[in-house]
Amino acid sequence: MAKQRMQQCLTCGAFSLKTTCPLCGERAQAAAPLKWSPEDHRAALRRQMNGVEEAEWPSKLATLPSLEDMKAQAPAEEE
Repeated sequence: MAKQRMQQCLTCGAFSLKTTCPLCGERAQAAAPLKWSPEDHRAALRRQMNGVEEAEWPSKLATLPSLEDMKAQAPAEEE
């Protein structure tokens, strides 16, 4: 384990300090992401690996429907 010590089971959600759950025996992962640093020396490499700097990257992001579409899909009770 790196800096993060608290682990959470992927199946039952139990917390532990081990990478295997003490309750169900399944795999556990870090309960929270590692802290972000503004002095991150690998940020440029990570952006390059994820393709963030490519021109078509914004078109791959999820978008919300328009406000009119959301109002049309909402039940009449909420109005």
